[in-house]
Amino acid sequence: MGVDHSKSYFSRDNLKFNIHNLSYLPRWIIVLIDFSVILLAFSCTYMIFDGTGLQYILTKHSSVFISFLLGVNIFFFWLFRTYAGIIRHSSYIDAIKLLFSQTAVLVFFLFFNYLFEVYFKEKAFLNTALFINIVLSFCGLFLYRVVVKQTFELYFIEKNDNKLIKTLIYGTDANAISIANALKFETPSRFKILGFVDRNNQNASKRMLDLPILVLRKKLPSLMRSIGAEAVVIADKSLSKEEQLVIIDQCIEFNFKVYTIPSISDWEDQKEISQKVKNIQIEDLLERDPIVLDTISISKQLKDQTILITGAAGSIGSEIARQVLSFEPKKVIILDQAETPLHHISLEVESIRSKTIIHTVIADIRNRAAIEKVFKMYRPQMVYHAAAYKHVPLMEENPSQAIITNVKGTKNLADLACEYGVNKFVMISTDKAVNPSNVMGASKRIAEKYVQSLHLKCRENIDLYATKFITTRFGNVLGSNGSVVPLFSKQIAEGGPVTITHPDIIRYFMTIPEACQLVLEAGSMGNGGEIYIFDMGKPVKIIDLARKMIKLAGYVPERDIKIKIVGLRPGEKLYEELLNDTSKTLATYHEKIMIAQEIQEEFLDLHTDIEELIGIAVFFDNDDIVAKMKKIVPEFISMNSTFEVLDK
Repeated sequence: MGVDHSKSYFSRDNLKFNIHNLSYLPRWIIVLIDFSVILLAFSCTYMIFDGTGLQYILTKHSSVFISFLLGVNIFFFWLFRTYAGIIRHSSYIDAIKLLFSQTAVLVFFLFFNYLFEVYFKEKAFLNTALFINIVLSFCGLFLYRVVVKQTFELYFIEKNDNKLIKTLIYGTDANAISIANALKFETPSRFKILGFVDRNNQNASKRMLDLPILVLRKKLPSLMRSIGAEAVVIADKSLSKEEQLVIIDQCIEFNFKVYTIPSISDWEDQKEISQKVKNIQIEDLLERDPIVLDTISISKQLKDQTILITGAAGSIGSEIARQVLSFEPKKVIILDQAETPLHHISLEVESIRSKTIIHTVIADIRNRAAIEKVFKMYRPQMVYHAAAYKHVPLMEENPSQAIITNVKGTKNLADLACEYGVNKFVMISTDKAVNPSNVMGASKRIAEKYVQSLHLKCRENIDLYATKFITTRFGNVLGSNGSVVPLFSKQIAEGGPVTITHPDIIRYFMTIPEACQLVLEAGSMGNGGEIYIFDMGKPVKIIDLARKMIKLAGYVPERDIKIKIVGLRPGEKLYEELLNDTSKTLATYHEKIMIAQEIQEEFLDLHTDIEELIGIAVFFDNDDIVAKMKKIVPEFISMNSTFEVLDK
């Protein structure tokens, strides 16, 4: 039985393929098509007036005039670049270019006809006929672009409606139109736009881009369900953060997908717009207003200075490096012991266009000689100390490493800062240092105590430069290495279960940029000896966080992705605190930053205890180490840990 090759050749799929090969035509072909349209418009005008007994061309040199007319049209095509746009993506800008081009041709020939009559006492052509010619030309040029655009839109853009996400655009302003246009012509397509949502109920029964404008009479999920939408893109820039959160919560409660679009630099760039339409992230659900920084104060501290950042390959240290560079320091030394992550951040910061000299140093803060070489070589004026071991269960099993890194490493840096005349030393601490229940938190509290007491000693000792030691203390950072958000994302991607240590566990969260912005602000305002605590917003129940992340991923908690309670880890609290029981806070000029009034220790006694602790740590006897830690930090009460026996 023979095969009909003509049918397969002219199949829809083959036709699509051929058309797509022609979707971006060379410019000379566009000019040739435009030239053909101009020639056709002239012929039609000539025949119309010839049929009425009137002459379009009044001069005897008709062939010269026709060539001149076509040549002037091509000149104005070139001048207004009417051929430069992609026909299938034609917009009102292309229509305006065509209008200007043809208007210019009309004005040129009217002026030419006037001069011709002045010099030769006769007209070269009939003005009325020229006007009709120009109108036909513009209509033809515009019409064929519309036809091509609509043809691609209706027949040749590869769309599988069953796979596309049926989506509403929330908003009816110019931004919403730009987003809808960008998503309609996105390649490959992700969305099928069903309409626009007007929250002001002012445009009922109207249409935009041939799509309906839907009035929001009830909650958004009800409207979405009624028209079969699966997702919404929030395009209304007039919405407040609170209004956005209400919409997002309503939608994810009923398992509708929500997309947002961050700031756009060019609303004409459809590719940029479509690339920035993204899923709602868990960071977007933090109920917090944007942080306003005192950039003048920070700039005075950092501009033209030499800055040392330890732990620069970590999530906090790397973000501090990025933000510090925006204040144009003279030099930035990024230091870490992790080779590959440090290499990655060095490539990133070196690609930032800046006059700042960047030095990348692989060194271990536990090695005093190596760190002293860095201080001697670069003479930093400001130190941001973000290097630390931070994982609670790991440090519970390895107390010696917590002491050697978090305590001895901090001591090395702080002592050298005094010796080499550093202006300010900003230590990154944690809320786990407050009434610590684990080794990691207690080690950070000891480090806090040391830098506070050293600040007092520096001020009292005239032989030492009075370095200002500042501590910043905040809670969990969303998206940082080892935090619950990347862990939950990985577990959801693998199909679950999502593991929670306890159904009632609560934590404070910040985003990485927020935390680092407040570190820079606190560093600029600090006079030394302070422990700054940050407004972490509302505490978040971890099980609620897990449920929201599962819903944002498009699944139903407990049905598609199970949530498994695995029990508290060693040293883990149900609730984190930002203040010790005996502490009070003082307000600062920044509403999100407060000063914790902690009892400051005498340097000599504390220094002796810390030296003994470091000496004990090198023998790796866990009970001896932790017992000494509890002596230095009396409020350190172990929870869910083998070290609880030491509290009895």
